[in-house]
Amino acid sequence: MKRKLILMICIGFTLVATGLMVATCVGAKNISLKTVFDSIFAFEDVLDMQLVRNGRLPRALSTALVGGILSIAGAMMQGVTRNPIAEPSMMGMTQGATLVVAIATVSSSVFGLTGNTFAALIGAFASGIMVLLFSMQKAANMSISRLLLAGTALSTFFLSMASVIALLGNRSQELAFWISGGFRTATWKNVMMLLIVGGICTLIALTMSKKINIVSLGEEVSIGLGVHPTKVRITTILLLIPMCAVCVATAGNIGFVGLVIPHILRKIVGNDYRRLMPLSFLFGSALLIWADIAARMVNLPYETPIGLFTALLGVPMFLYLVRKENS
Repeated sequence: MKRKLILMICIGFTLVATGLMVATCVGAKNISLKTVFDSIFAFEDVLDMQLVRNGRLPRALSTALVGGILSIAGAMMQGVTRNPIAEPSMMGMTQGATLVVAIATVSSSVFGLTGNTFAALIGAFASGIMVLLFSMQKAANMSISRLLLAGTALSTFFLSMASVIALLGNRSQELAFWISGGFRTATWKNVMMLLIVGGICTLIALTMSKKINIVSLGEEVSIGLGVHPTKVRITTILLLIPMCAVCVATAGNIGFVGLVIPHILRKIVGNDYRRLMPLSFLFGSALLIWADIAARMVNLPYETPIGLFTALLGVPMFLYLVRKENS
């Protein structure tokens, strides 16, 4: 198992490092690797170096961070709910954030003055709290099936409301970007936000991996081992709120990343969340980096929504898992 873990870490880092290099070199205009390195270590005010430093580098780093955050969030959700189809978009958090961002784009007051980051945080927080309220029968009893059903229903409602708001505000094209996801607006400000907020939340999440391990074994086992499963679930959901918010504020609504990666890795390294969560971050980064490269290259010079590529992987995986659960 240790040898397999080391191999997976090496493969993950190789995919991420190679992806970052390819992402900064290729596009509508191909740029040499030497120019990429010069733009980092010996910057000159020329067009190619400006494109790398102010465009492609922050975009590539944003894809890596968003992919990692969404994947570790999916692993956490699957652990605390003991359900392989759970992930942040199933909870309605990313859709709730998308709804409030849609409000911000058509409003010149309130959310419109605060920017997408704050709007996404409000939306993720509100949707997370709503899912908690709908799914709790009593203060000490959380129903997992109610949690997932409430999340699915709210996801549909939030996206429908966002569509109505965009139509009324004549912003349908802009909303399409937020629903399907993309990184064309990513800047160094987004990278710093992801590093600070996402980094802190990810570190806290990793410290919870042992408790998530115990909760994933079942209610009776976790209580017997002195871990209160409801408290761990609530803490996890509250931790997911800022993680989802910064991802939506940067890239819009990207689904299925948190579903696909943890499930595949679980087949390889097992159910130990002390291994599964950090590996999910690593391979989630790799997946979204390469998905973004495909989104840019498949229909040059136009950009394909990145959500299309994650859905091509995620929807078959989702249907397979649902079929497996019902069989």
